[in-house]
Parts: sequence; C-alpha cells; structure tokens
Amino acid sequence: MDNLFETGLAPERLELEITEASIIHDQAQTLKVMHRLKALGIRIAMDDFGTGYSSLSMLQTFPFDKIKIDRSFVQDVHKNSQRAAIVRSTLLLGAALDIPVLAEGVEVEDELRFLRAENCTSAQGFYFGQPMSREDMRRIACKLPQDGEENAA
Repeated sequence: MDNLFETGLAPERLELEITEASIIHDQAQTLKVMHRLKALGIRIAMDDFGTGYSSLSMLQTFPFDKIKIDRSFVQDVHKNSQRAAIVRSTLLLGAALDIPVLAEGVEVEDELRFLRAENCTSAQGFYFGQPMSREDMRRIACKLPQDGEENAA
C-alpha cells in the first residue's frame, strides 16, 4: 500500500486482478484482504473467469467490481456454439449480480460484433491495439513526434 500512496495515485483509479485459483487456498484471508482494499477505494476484478475453480458462490461472496471472461472463451466465439453459450451465460450472470463483464482477447471484428450483439459493453484485445514499448506509449500520451517527423510547435 505504501507504493500506492507514494505515487499519489487515487486508489479508485487502481484495479487489481485476481484469478479464481488464487482465492481457493485461503478464502477467509483473501476475503479479509479484499475488503480492506475495497475500503481504500481500490477496485477488484476476477480475471480469467471460467478457467479456474468457477464457483457461483465465489461471485456472491467476494466483492468483485468486474468479471473478466477469459480469452479462451472469446476466441472464435462467433463460430463455436459452446463458447457462445459460456459467454452469454457469463454476461447474464454479471447482469443479474450487477457486476460488469469485460471480454478478454478480442482479436477480430466478428468476435467484437458477437459481443456487442450480446450486450457486452467492455472488451480488450489485439483488435484494439498491439502491445507497445514504454517509449511508444509516452509518445502517444505526450503527442511527441515520431522519428522523421518535425515538431508542429
């Protein structure tokens, strides 16, 4: 927590991701820690939903702010009826529990189109952008000119 306060980042701007498997070992302790983090304003997402020890009671017991559907269910979801059923079910579950759902691993427009048709409002993946270096990210954030470009100022 010291690092959070040293950086000056507002706690509500921080979202920690936790996998289902990491909760299993000591659920009582994990729940205590999660409640302390939430009291600070930190948000918590269940990452890789569906790949671990999925338990509906886990979603009910733990204070998650987001469910992240694992990319293995999103890949070719528009072509695979089983994956489509899992994604639809997760979206319905999230809506019923009032927990936003994010689809991970969107790589092609057809996947995104399927998700939009199923009312999934959050997605991430290579379709939206490839990983980039820190310098490239700074260049975008600060609108620095790229090599060979002149500064417009």
